Amino acid sequence: MPGVYARRLSVVAATAALAATSALFTAPNAQAAMPTPVSAATARTYLAQLTVGAEGSSNGYSRDKFPHWITQSGTCNTREVVLKRDGTNVQRNASCAAVSGSWYSPYDGATWSAASDVDIDHMVPLSEAWRSGASSWTTTQRRSFANDLTRPQLIAVTDNVNQSKGDRDPAEWMPPRSSYKCTYVRAWVHVKKQYNLSVDSAEKSALQSALNGC
Repeated sequence: MPGVYARRLSVVAATAALAATSALFTAPNAQAAMPTPVSAATARTYLAQLTVGAEGSSNGYSRDKFPHWITQSGTCNTREVVLKRDGTNVQRNASCAAVSGSWYSPYDGATWSAASDVDIDHMVPLSEAWRSGASSWTTTQRRSFANDLTRPQLIAVTDNVNQSKGDRDPAEWMPPRSSYKCTYVRAWVHVKKQYNLSVDSAEKSALQSALNGC
């Protein structure tokens, strides 16, 4: 709805203005919050170990090749698990859908009281992963990546902010809330290292610059 969309954009814009001043494919396990990414020092070490090369093609990519959101337990899928994990006082109905609670989005500092205002972001987007090496994975491996609750790969954030990110890497997009950028790049490198995904030169440069400021 245009009014709702405008409201969300105004909240995002206002918040952004304030902000300006172990195995590779193990089964996911839920934790009490988004898993803490590696330290900045470890992230710098990991970044130096990642393969650097031109980004691959998007040919053949489809979100359907990364099956999500899969059932985690009972009637609860991965999205509902993350909503419960990242929210406060979250209440669910019999179908495991979040019907009340609040969600703080660390990307922009906004707080929402409706789950419909919240997206579950893939820290390393699915399309980015495809172009960085996941095109050669099996569907089972891509399913594990898309539903990974063990690494800092999934996080509840404002839907419009997630949509503005799209499939862009840190050379092209960073969270509008500047105080979260260090956590963001640490998580990005953590996930890329865990899954042996490559980085392009601009991406690596942006990550290095951000990590040097952590």
